[in-house]
Amino acid sequence: MSRISLVIGLAATLLAGSHAARAEQPLTFVSWGGSTQAAQENAWATPFTQATGIRVRMAGPTDYDAFRAMVQSGEVTWDVVDVEADFALRAGREGLLEPLDLKQVAQRDIDPRFVTVYGVGSFYFSFVLGYNSSHLARAPEAWPDLFDTKAFPGKRALYKWPSPGVLEMALLADGVASDKLYPLDLERALRKLDTIKSDIVWWGSGDESQQLLASGQASLGMFWNGRVHALKQAGAPVDLRWRQNLVTGDFLVIPRGSKQVTAAKRFLGFASKPKAQADFASRTGYAPVNLNSAALIAADLAGNLPSAHGDSQITLDFKYWSKHGEAISRRWYAWQAQ
Repeated sequence: MSRISLVIGLAATLLAGSHAARAEQPLTFVSWGGSTQAAQENAWATPFTQATGIRVRMAGPTDYDAFRAMVQSGEVTWDVVDVEADFALRAGREGLLEPLDLKQVAQRDIDPRFVTVYGVGSFYFSFVLGYNSSHLARAPEAWPDLFDTKAFPGKRALYKWPSPGVLEMALLADGVASDKLYPLDLERALRKLDTIKSDIVWWGSGDESQQLLASGQASLGMFWNGRVHALKQAGAPVDLRWRQNLVTGDFLVIPRGSKQVTAAKRFLGFASKPKAQADFASRTGYAPVNLNSAALIAADLAGNLPSAHGDSQITLDFKYWSKHGEAISRRWYAWQAQ
């Protein structure tokens, strides 16, 4: 073998080894933990690895400050991240996300509320009125009951982060029509919340919300429908009301600078397919974003999904929040600290 041939052969071997090393690197999937991320692992990550040979490492929880810092520093260790809808829209505008191949995620099959050039829906869910039946003499029926501390005594559990949901709920309870919610009357919403402020216990994660409701530390409150559904399935004395359920969703996004962009795009395409979405919905009680998933979900479960309760359903305005969220956040935190 000539010296030149030897050098070329060695270079080819090193290049092949480099590609193999990259292929062996796991894809890092970041989400919110608890039963939701466990379902994402079982419904998406494990079968994805079986189908492609690409390993998926589960990590979390999702942290927006860490997300931004990672992208801005160029030291990106996350590849696919489950984020809230308004953050997905805002991060796309800010240049924090890798653009997608919308053919790869079968855009035509996805609920149009939950697909953009920078992200595809993970799932969608409803904020519902949940209650512990062992701590109340009678069941609440609608959002105004959450503010009636005489008829429905006990603490109220509410989501503590400034994102779509709580403010809209307060306005609805105060008599605002569903088609008049936006632009949000922030001060009116906060005045309504002032009437129960001393009775609020705040939750920041799905696990925490379940603990508050199941234990009776909060007798009622505003919860993600899937978390109440899981408690019911486990035999806890809880139930929920769907009237004016407030729909929002999570998106799967790829941080700009991910070292596994090609694999990450394949993962998003896989996770948004009909079977993967149906499997996740069956495990969680959250609705699938793929429009072809419904036929794959058992009828008894389908009736407990947000997709079956559209009569008085209200889709929260993610675009509004993506544009005004920072200003709302400043006022929200100031109000909480008062």
